[in-house]
Amino acid sequence: MKKMKALRMYAPYDFRLDEVPVPEIADGEILVKIIGAGICAGDVKTLHGGIRIWGTSPENRYIQAPCIGGHEFYGEVVEIGKGVEGVEIGDHMISEQIVPCGECVYCRAGQYWMCQESDVYGFKNHTQGGFAEYMKFHKRGINHKIPKDMPLEKALLIEPYACSMHAVERGKIRHHDVVVISGLGAIGLGMVSVASNQCPKLLIGLDLREERLNKGKEFGCDIVLNPKEVDVVEEVKKLTGGYGCDVYIEASGSEKSVQQGLGMIRNLGRFVQFGVFPKEIMADWNIIGDTKEIDILGAHLGPYCYEPVIKGLADGTIKSDGIISHKFALEDWEKAFETAEKDETAFKVALIP
Repeated sequence: MKKMKALRMYAPYDFRLDEVPVPEIADGEILVKIIGAGICAGDVKTLHGGIRIWGTSPENRYIQAPCIGGHEFYGEVVEIGKGVEGVEIGDHMISEQIVPCGECVYCRAGQYWMCQESDVYGFKNHTQGGFAEYMKFHKRGINHKIPKDMPLEKALLIEPYACSMHAVERGKIRHHDVVVISGLGAIGLGMVSVASNQCPKLLIGLDLREERLNKGKEFGCDIVLNPKEVDVVEEVKKLTGGYGCDVYIEASGSEKSVQQGLGMIRNLGRFVQFGVFPKEIMADWNIIGDTKEIDILGAHLGPYCYEPVIKGLADGTIKSDGIISHKFALEDWEKAFETAEKDETAFKVALIP
């Protein structure tokens, strides 16, 4: 049986580079040779024992460990199962991060990204991820072809940028809107690029790192602000005649970001929550109803956004320069995770099997 290297998650702080069998595919499945896999902030939180993944007991644990991690990936097709149509050996392909059950009320309504089973690649036994030399695309996976000439620096952004696009869509941005995007990591910068294409009245980016603020300007922000240096709530109100922003997209997963967003959003504004928090947070809930009557909109994954993102990356209408900031061999995964967590120059770190 052919073997491969794979990064498997056993427990908090216990990831191991193992030698495991190359997956065997059945009818309807596809085997790909991984070209690259991105490290998500969620992967770093998983390493550090994120409670949303590991739970507080085996009964409420999301992950089925040990499991090969990685939900940001793409690869070259090397084997095709019986019944798969429209796919050829050598195609470059990506599979959406969630594998829907196809049977629950959400799937039947076309809302597959909210599937009741919520099986995401990189966390379940039957949906092993892309931190490996080879990976099996599930028979229920939602797969997309990628142009063969698309470089890794763009192809690895398809998954996070699909999330970016969905969050922006949730904000229902109009041309006369003042939009604030808080958190200019890879996904936040994807939001900036997508949102700027909608030509809002003013697009403002917030982050604590100068490298990210500079990239925000490059990608389409009219103004960037550092909450460590200025009172961003007061600054946004000054820019809007005292009213506040129309749309606030939270992409940092920071409690303070939520509080400042509730402070700077105008009456009847739209607050989009995308960032994931490591723990429960505190906020003045009265602002939502009794004070401002704002719309709170969640954003989860990247449904129906993969094809437009692939097109936008291919033709350059969605910006990507410099986002893949670091690349490491799979064997150097510890250094890669450390870089993703601690290096202030890092936007998106890639593992190359």
